[in-house]
Amino acid sequence: MGNLSEKLMEELESKTAFTICGIPIADSCVVTWIIMAVLVILSLIFTHNLKKVPKGKQCLIETGITALNNFFLGILGEKGKKYLTILETLIIYIGFSNIIGIFGFTPPTKDINVTVALAGIAIILIQVTSLIENGGIGWIKGFAKPMAIMIPINILELITRPLSLCMRLFGNVLGAFVVMELIKLCVPYGLPVVFSLYFDIFDGFIQAYVFVFLTSLFMAEAMEE
Repeated sequence: MGNLSEKLMEELESKTAFTICGIPIADSCVVTWIIMAVLVILSLIFTHNLKKVPKGKQCLIETGITALNNFFLGILGEKGKKYLTILETLIIYIGFSNIIGIFGFTPPTKDINVTVALAGIAIILIQVTSLIENGGIGWIKGFAKPMAIMIPINILELITRPLSLCMRLFGNVLGAFVVMELIKLCVPYGLPVVFSLYFDIFDGFIQAYVFVFLTSLFMAEAMEE
């Protein structure tokens, strides 16, 4: 258990990969750059030489994008079309970040600074959505819904919502690491491989889904205000 505690503390520490002009660059930042580069390259590959009648790789990517479009439109409605790009970018990035551990990299989402930044992006997106759909006056009035006495609680939600999103994502990713380490201590051979398929792949995508699902749900609520 002592070794597990040490490993857990190591996971909680933000490691510095290198410095630029005295500015430390964290491992999570470098891995994020790698993920961004991979996604850009994949985008160029999948969107190269597109046909009016899709086939092969084009069918695959169009099926995936259509599924994502239908998922988010089912929550946001037709008014949510303008927000599809950023929501789909979030779910793809978080999904890749969570599963990149199987390629030997440390998932960026194990760094609480990354999850805080993602939660910040989500809450800004929610508030901007409310401003766009309801206007400045409507956005301010939204804090008094359903009655004026709720203003302090509604303002408090500006802090609790991003905190909830941040800690849920960070806690689940870190929790998966703890469970895997416990399994390795109890059964060092065979079984960890099976559970790794769940925690490193399936659970990683589930956490990405939950994060963007809650974000889009809050956006739909903000649009209704």
